[in-house]
Amino acid sequence: MSSIQVLSTDTKKISVRLKGVPLQYANALRRICLNGVPIFAIDTVEVVENTSAMMDESIAHRLAMIPLKTELSRFNEPDSRVRLVLDSGNRETSETITSADLLSQDEVVKPISDKIPIAYLAPGQKIIMHAYARLGRGTEHAKWNSANVSILTDTDKNNEYVLTVETTGALEPKEIVIAGVNELAKRLDEFKETITNFK
Repeated sequence: MSSIQVLSTDTKKISVRLKGVPLQYANALRRICLNGVPIFAIDTVEVVENTSAMMDESIAHRLAMIPLKTELSRFNEPDSRVRLVLDSGNRETSETITSADLLSQDEVVKPISDKIPIAYLAPGQKIIMHAYARLGRGTEHAKWNSANVSILTDTDKNNEYVLTVETTGALEPKEIVIAGVNELAKRLDEFKETITNFK
């Protein structure tokens, strides 16, 4: 009989014991937890003004790599989009603008930290950009990876493994595992249906 048991968990990481699970399914779950669970990431950036020393593309890339909090129950793939605005305002001193300056129009989908550096501005320099985040998966680009680490360890017992997942911060660690299990079940059902319909 298959089972899953939480061994340890905190805000960053979770370890679960998978019992009675064949290696190919356990490894599939590991991969899904790493890059198969959808999360939000900035995908499109419109530059309104940029007088900083950084190129538009460099700032856009930094924005794309900022992990964003995600609440899967409120959104559907691939239609959901959330607008965020980066407006440095007029700075009279040299400053580093951070993710605290990236304001989201959604109450949940926002940077996981206010301290992520984006660009350094000299006095009089300004950045105004409109960014659009959408749900995606890490199989498309690493910016959509739901986990930094997803490791499967053999316990030396038959069909028993320990899965350890460390979140990027977009989702709670337990949410990643639950979403991963649901995604794996969905993929297996779709595969069975394909095989059944094969003639």
